[in-house]
Amino acid sequence: MQTNLADFMKGTADGIEAESILRACVHCGFCTATCPTYQILGDELDGPRGRIYLIKQVLEGATPTRKTQLHLDRCLTCRNCESTCPSGVKYGRLIDIGRRVVDERVPRPPMERLTRTALKASLPRAWVFKPAFKAGQLVRPLLSPSLQDKLPKTAPAGLWPSRVHARKMLVLDGCVQPSMAPNINAATARVLDAVGVQLVVAPKAGCCGALRYHLNDQDAALDDMRRNIDAWWPLLDQVEAIVMTASGCGVTVKEYGHLLAHDAAYAARAARVSLMTRDLSEVMPQFEAELAGRLAGKAGKRVAWHPPCTLQHGQQIRGKVEALLRAAGVDVVLCADSHLCCGSAGTYSVLQPELSKALRERKLASLAATGADEIVSANIGCLTHLQAGTSTPVTHWIELIDRMLA
Repeated sequence: MQTNLADFMKGTADGIEAESILRACVHCGFCTATCPTYQILGDELDGPRGRIYLIKQVLEGATPTRKTQLHLDRCLTCRNCESTCPSGVKYGRLIDIGRRVVDERVPRPPMERLTRTALKASLPRAWVFKPAFKAGQLVRPLLSPSLQDKLPKTAPAGLWPSRVHARKMLVLDGCVQPSMAPNINAATARVLDAVGVQLVVAPKAGCCGALRYHLNDQDAALDDMRRNIDAWWPLLDQVEAIVMTASGCGVTVKEYGHLLAHDAAYAARAARVSLMTRDLSEVMPQFEAELAGRLAGKAGKRVAWHPPCTLQHGQQIRGKVEALLRAAGVDVVLCADSHLCCGSAGTYSVLQPELSKALRERKLASLAATGADEIVSANIGCLTHLQAGTSTPVTHWIELIDRMLA
C-alpha cells in the first residue's frame, strides 16, 4: 500500500511505525472474513481493511469525522485479523495510532467523554475500584441488568502459601482482578507452591497500562508501565519470570519494550521486563508430568476452553492450556469458532454494549453446544463477561487445577 503521510506525521515515531504497517498491507481482505464486527454489521468500514483505509486517509491529511471515530471505536482490538493476515500487518498497533490521531481532532459528545474519563480514572486504580466494586455489590439487586453484569459474585481467595522456595516467580496483581476474582492469583500461588515455586507480588506494581492506553490516554498508560518496571526491577535478579494470570495484561507487558523504546531512561529496562514476561500457560508445561501424576483420576467432567483473544491472537499462544488440562486427565473441548472474540475486550463491553452482548450470545451458544459442565478461560474480562450471560460456571483454568490438587 503506497502512502504519503501528512507533515504532522512525517518523521514522528508513530508516523514511521504507521507507514511501515500500512506498506505491509496488500488489500487481500482475508482479515475481513475473521473480523467479529464485520460478521455482525456487514460494513466494510467495520472490518480491518476498511479501518486501515480510514486510518491511512487521516494520516495522509484527510479530516476525520465523527463517523470515522465510530468505525474505529467499534473495533474490538481482538487482533484476530493479525492471526489471519498473510502479510504480517500489525493492525493492533495501527489502530492505537489511528484512534489517538482521530481523537485529537474529533471532539466526543459530553456523555462519552464522561464515561471514558470515569473508566480511565477508576479501573486502573485499585484503591478507587475496590471500594466502588464492594459498594456496588451491596446494592446490586437495585441496579440495572447491565450494571449487575459488571458486579459478579466473588469467590474467596483462600490461603496464600507461606512456604519459602529457592525457585521464585513474580506475578502481576493487576487492577480489577484482585477485587473481582481474588482467587485466581491465590490459586496460581498454591499450584506453583505444590511444584516447588514461590510466587511473589511486588506491592507497588499495579495496572499494566492497557486500560488507559486503549482509551487513548497513552501518556498516563506509559506512566503505569514505568511504575511497574520500577516496582519489579529490584526483584528481577531473584526470579525466573514475571508470570501473567490475565492474558490481557500479558500481551501489554510483553510490549513494554516496544512501547518504551523511545524513552532513554526506560528502554533497556522495559526490554528486559518484556523478555522475562510469561503467560501462565507458558510457565506450567515444565511441571506437566508432575501434575499429571498427582492429578490422575481426579477429573470427572467435561470442560470447555475459551481462549482469550489476547492469548491466541495477541500473544500467539495456542494449544498450551488444552495440553496441560488433557495431561491432567481433563476432558477439555474447544467450541466452534473458538478463534472469535466473546465481546469483552477490556472496556468494550461498557462502551459498545449492544455489539458486545451480540458477540457474547454467539459465543455462549457455541460453548453450550459442547455439552461442557464448566467453561474455563485465562482473562478476567472474558471470565466476568461470559459468566454474566450463563449459569454454567466460568472460571480461570488454574482454578480448576487448584481444585483438583486440593
